[in-house]
Amino acid sequence: MTDAINRCSASETAACCCVDVGTVMDNTDCTAACNRTFANRSEAEAMLTSLTAKAREVESDPCAIDSTFTETPEGVVLDCSFTFSCQAETLIFQLGLR
Repeated sequence: MTDAINRCSASETAACCCVDVGTVMDNTDCTAACNRTFANRSEAEAMLTSLTAKAREVESDPCAIDSTFTETPEGVVLDCSFTFSCQAETLIFQLGLR
């Protein structure tokens, strides 16, 4: 059984087959992005307001929020990104949206 653990590239503990969190979360992916089409601008703005409130609940340092609204024949496209100070906050934010 230990041979399987030794062949794994992740840092694992032989006693419990656990993976070190630093192996999975290396703090390189701190941005969550959203791209969605709404019937009108007010719906898109309401979604951005809701997402911003959720990001503010998670952040330890101010989250950088970038957003654009684009008018299309299908409606208004909200394209936004939320960049947190660490990957854990990004993950918590994304899981909170499910």
